[in-house]
Amino acid sequence: MRIWFLCKVKYAKENEQGLLKNVSEQYLVDAVSFTEAEARIYDMLGSTIRGDFQVTNISKSNFVDVFPYDDIDIWHKCKITYVVADADSGKEKKVTQYMLVTAHDVKEAYDRIHESLNNMLVTFRVPDINESPIVEVFPYEHEDEELLPPPPSNLKPLSEVKAEQERREESRAANESKREPQEDEAELIEYDSEDDNMNEKEQ
Repeated sequence: MRIWFLCKVKYAKENEQGLLKNVSEQYLVDAVSFTEAEARIYDMLGSTIRGDFQVTNISKSNFVDVFPYDDIDIWHKCKITYVVADADSGKEKKVTQYMLVTAHDVKEAYDRIHESLNNMLVTFRVPDINESPIVEVFPYEHEDEELLPPPPSNLKPLSEVKAEQERREESRAANESKREPQEDEAELIEYDSEDDNMNEKEQ
């Protein structure tokens, strides 16, 4: 499940008259932590915003999904409600979720959110839709892995740790298998020594 962080950015934006005016904009970033969200927003906006900008606030949003359409970049916040049965008590409970969809107006947003959720197994309602101040949404892409900071030098990838554990177990098993014949050989030698002692006594 995606975790969406709401990032507020402040910078000087040039208006139609060519004058710089301080503005504050909101962006939605898909990330796994506050640190990654900050790194991604600085990287994404570094090439689009002229001059310096400041990330004034980062917070976890309550959005569970976003549905972009290519014909418009105006985001609408949609409130979705549906009823499910509690697995333990069997009682019905109301679930409320928030989603984003791009649309020209509220009516189109209503139609598009129904279109986007047509595979839901439960009947849902859309009691509220509002135009969102969010300027742009940055979902996580595989190419963005290059943006992530490298792991600390004292940490290893899980695959390497597992491989190392397997090598240790194989080495331990091999050593134990080598040790067992040696023990059998020691028993034989001890037995032979007893035979020699018995032969000496008989002589």
